[in-house]
Amino acid sequence: METGSPEETGIAGDQPVWRALPSGLLRMRRLMLVTWTGVLALGAGLLPGLLAGPAWAAFALLPLALAAWGWRLLGRNWRSWRYAERADDLLISRGVLWREETVVPYGRMQLVEVTSGPVERYFGLASVQLHTAAAATDATIPGLDPAEAERLRDRLTELGEARSAGL
Repeated sequence: METGSPEETGIAGDQPVWRALPSGLLRMRRLMLVTWTGVLALGAGLLPGLLAGPAWAAFALLPLALAAWGWRLLGRNWRSWRYAERADDLLISRGVLWREETVVPYGRMQLVEVTSGPVERYFGLASVQLHTAAAATDATIPGLDPAEAERLRDRLTELGEARSAGL
């Protein structure tokens, strides 16, 4: 079964070629942050301001400070996500303080799903979820372009079938 040259597949021998997540995921998460902290700021400032006096409206600053801090954290978290296809397995790396690297052998994959909720579809994103026999090794790659998610699903399914034939 021919799967293509290393240049076509992004696999350089056994050295991983890391791919970052598209920026659409970061935009989506930041919009959700601004939306929810904006609602929280409105509630935290408007209600106390109307009920207890205008000085209490300063509580609206707390959610806004939380939004500024979350904005930066979301950027750091987004930059930490990456994945790589190797000859025998898929690597998924994430985490800022605690780095987590998941190695999913192609032969152990049982199901590869592409999912996209309503907000993800609005931003043109999809997630690839990998299921294996061991529940602890299930892995997800969020925020991919739908075409890339489908390509990855098809490729992982093809490699999984080829590798599991010997089991």
